[in-house]
Amino acid sequence: MKDGSADEWRVVLVHGIDYSTRLAGRILTYLEGLRGHHAGYAVDRLEHSLQTATRALRDGRDEEYVVCALLHDIGDDLCTFNHQDLAAAMLQPFVSEQNHWMVQHHAVFQGYYYFEHFGLDRDMRERFRDHEWFDFTAEFCELYDQASFDPSYESMPLADFEPMVRRICSAPRRSIYASEDGPG
Repeated sequence: MKDGSADEWRVVLVHGIDYSTRLAGRILTYLEGLRGHHAGYAVDRLEHSLQTATRALRDGRDEEYVVCALLHDIGDDLCTFNHQDLAAAMLQPFVSEQNHWMVQHHAVFQGYYYFEHFGLDRDMRERFRDHEWFDFTAEFCELYDQASFDPSYESMPLADFEPMVRRICSAPRRSIYASEDGPG
């Protein structure tokens, strides 16, 4: 990398821009690949995602929130033990800090509904009690995440969410390189 010329880096940039414009398509393809992965649940991972997003949309949540609801568990197959980190990292450039925080922390908040069955503290989320988005994230889990394992629920098809994913994941709102020390 250090030996690359400006001309060589322009070529990389052009290809990188072209590749990044197809990100939403890759996300949707990967999400479709969750079909049939039940992991012991009554619905597969895709259906859980569709139910979560459908419930949020029908409740009048904005498009960014709905996309977060759709993609919150996309990392289950690749990052079984920290799936929320994969989803949060993927969404970070495209969503508000509040929605990003919700996705990043939803797993510990979701544990409120089942951790005790594994010998864990169901109130583990309480360590975040003083955070400004605690209630926002708890509400996401209560209304949408924990409720979306219902085999009889009529969710919307993935195709209905495709335009939203394409809009949200096409234009970064913030740089992942920015820091408190200066612009990124």
